[in-house]
Amino acid sequence: MDYNAIDANTFTLYVSRHLATDKKNRLGTIFVNPGGPGGSAVDYAQAATQVVSEAITSRYDILGFDPRGVGKSQPTRCLTDKEEDNYITADTTVITKNDLNLILAQAKYFAAACARNAGPKIGHYGSVEAAKDMELLRGLLKEPKLNYLGKSYGTFLGTLYAALFPTKVGRLVLDGAIDPNATNAQQNLIQAVGFETALIDYTKKNKNYSQQEIVDFLNTLHAKPLVLPNGRKLTPSIAIIAIASTLYDNSTGWPNLTNALTAAIKNGDARPLISLADDYNSRDANGHYTNENDIAQVISCSDLTENRTMAQMNADGAKMKKLAPVFGPYLTYAGLACKYWKQKPSAKPAMKKIKTTPIIVIGVTKDPATPYAWAKTLATIFTGSTLITFNGEGHTGHNRGNKCVDLIVDNYFLTGKAGPSASCSS
Repeated sequence: MDYNAIDANTFTLYVSRHLATDKKNRLGTIFVNPGGPGGSAVDYAQAATQVVSEAITSRYDILGFDPRGVGKSQPTRCLTDKEEDNYITADTTVITKNDLNLILAQAKYFAAACARNAGPKIGHYGSVEAAKDMELLRGLLKEPKLNYLGKSYGTFLGTLYAALFPTKVGRLVLDGAIDPNATNAQQNLIQAVGFETALIDYTKKNKNYSQQEIVDFLNTLHAKPLVLPNGRKLTPSIAIIAIASTLYDNSTGWPNLTNALTAAIKNGDARPLISLADDYNSRDANGHYTNENDIAQVISCSDLTENRTMAQMNADGAKMKKLAPVFGPYLTYAGLACKYWKQKPSAKPAMKKIKTTPIIVIGVTKDPATPYAWAKTLATIFTGSTLITFNGEGHTGHNRGNKCVDLIVDNYFLTGKAGPSASCSS
């Protein structure tokens, strides 16, 4: 449980491995992580043939482990299904003092519930511990170096590993990069702007709804949510989650967004937007959630300190609303529960300059969730890294149908040569 104080407390982690098909020419193992935090790397590895090319699955074992509390690795829940519904549905738009008091109460309740349900493990779900677990697993597998493909949050885990164990880094691909030194406030701001930029791009190319029309719609929901016959409400928070979920992939997400907005704005039908939010939140038709929402916040609060005063958060919120009228108000208080967390985050290693074997960082110029600026920053942190720029929309660049990006990644894993920085267009 605690690498700094070894005792009888442990975690049991679930691991899955897709074996290389060409065993005579096997090159080793690639660890994978799909992001989140809270995404199941076990599921990702089991879908190896859809995650990497046949050239890679023939020569490498593809391995995923669910980090502490994730998926099949002793999953932890903070809230019941009913509490989860209330927590996610709660309108986080703050206009009045009463609005603020409501989200403060929810944040405090969530933090207390997580501490109560996790017990002594509450301080040990962080990414520093996950990176150390990954090193332990590498040793158990007798792999001389760690090869790794991390997407989104998975880039943060990979960066931490490299900072902790630089001499053990093999072939590392970090796609949809996160700036490992960004504060909670900085992450919220740049993500709000990233999603807003993607939404503006959507409105320009689709011409169905303007940014202002969407803002007006959210304001209407704040005053009067749409209600389904079963009592479920479409609040601004649910609508924002639904909208954000469609911006990850412009090819399928944008048409879904148009249909859902049309249903809600023109016909008063909340079902398509609620359905999109349910899919994103891993809520099934019976109202049951996986633990993905809870563990995502648990890991985030284990990684990042929220030391701002409410006055500072309010001031940051005003800036965010100006820069991102749709997403700024929603993300202003994202991570508020971390302010009331019961354990301090684990100490992170310095991540200013990391010297390893050549690695690849991939950034998408219009990525809404992990903005391109983060990829450029991460590439400067890794000495001698290769930056692959994907000029396009959507989240992450590898395995999204772009031959340029995919061939560079394949060649790197097969030869170990990262090559020069390059730009690929959609």
